[in-house]
Amino acid sequence: MLRAIVAAACVALLGQVIPRLKQPDVRYVPTPPTVVDAMLALARVTSADIVYDLGSGDGRIPIAAAVTYGAHGVGIEIDPFYLREANDNVRKANVGGLVRFVNQDFFESDIRAATVVTLFLLPQVNERLAPKLRRELRPGARIVSLQYGMGEDWPAERTEDADGLTIYLWTIPEK
Repeated sequence: MLRAIVAAACVALLGQVIPRLKQPDVRYVPTPPTVVDAMLALARVTSADIVYDLGSGDGRIPIAAAVTYGAHGVGIEIDPFYLREANDNVRKANVGGLVRFVNQDFFESDIRAATVVTLFLLPQVNERLAPKLRRELRPGARIVSLQYGMGEDWPAERTEDADGLTIYLWTIPEK
């Protein structure tokens, strides 16, 4: 409730109206910086990658990919409050030429350009998202999820511990 009031006040002050598309599928919980680093390392991110973060919150994962690896990043965030914070953070990190954020529902977003997708969602959301990832991502694209897999039908090819949290990796196979 307080977040909604603060967001409304910010919109009024800034004169910007970003409509809420729908209720988010998950509550935003910031990924610890050491875990962000571990996720990007597990995905073997390079400057040739385009990292999409689905439910990007304050933008820390695409920004870290740009700062650390020189990768391009796209954050997809449904909540306008976090979208404004992410855009502030991209300006502070001076990576506006590499990172952008969009106010979209990631189930409806076009993710075909991604070479890496990062997730910190719930198990049932991951399972609903899995067909889209398999359908839209190109062979060789990597997916890294924090804490939750994609269900029994799509086991991770690798898991790692990152500061007591589990990160999962999948690579889209050749068709």
